[in-house]
Amino acid sequence: MNEKLIVVARIHTDFPEKFGIPRQSGLVPSVRGEIHFEGEFRNPDAVRGIEEYSHLWLLWGFSKAKKDVINLTVAPPRLGGKERKGVFATRSPFRPNSIGLSSVRLEEVRYERNGEPVLVVSGADMLDGTPIYDIKPYLPYTDAHPEAKGSFGEAHREDGIKVVFPEELKCKIPKDLQQAILEVLAQDPRAAYNKKPDYIYGMNYAGYDIRFVVEEGVLIVREIVDTHSSEWKRVK
Repeated sequence: MNEKLIVVARIHTDFPEKFGIPRQSGLVPSVRGEIHFEGEFRNPDAVRGIEEYSHLWLLWGFSKAKKDVINLTVAPPRLGGKERKGVFATRSPFRPNSIGLSSVRLEEVRYERNGEPVLVVSGADMLDGTPIYDIKPYLPYTDAHPEAKGSFGEAHREDGIKVVFPEELKCKIPKDLQQAILEVLAQDPRAAYNKKPDYIYGMNYAGYDIRFVVEEGVLIVREIVDTHSSEWKRVK
């Protein structure tokens, strides 16, 4: 049996760095991504009928979370990084096999001039350039379990933070990006165990460095720096 995983596509998102990426798929519906296929999969036959589904499962690789040592327990950030759980009882990126699973909404199937399909999705929680190993349709009659228990993840489901984004700074960002940035910031990108007082954080999104502080439980945007380079191509 061939156990080598084939990269069938890569997703392009507005997250060039890990900091700020939503902790789970679907938490920030305004975040968009484009799935571009590779090699023989750049063929419309590979996605024939996919537009008949509203959501997809993506199986992908934690390309920036490699570890030489496999640990049986991990310390989830949502538990402050102090309580350990079994690796298979968490969604930690540090796994025996660095495979991630995300459920995203399929917004559009676009075809390039050469006929290559591009899948436009929303709610992605992935770094720009993340390799995708497989794409499967989401089937609500079997994949949705509203009665399911969610352990500590459910307990932190509503975690968030109030955001103050001054208009004079917000106007430096295109209007079609503003809602996504607000939603990402409202998730509080800081690690639960690393919330420093009097510290200026920086989150890079879509070619903008959003610098903020947190004062008395409120996230306040202090500065916007345009970091676009000639190579950067934002997701639309």
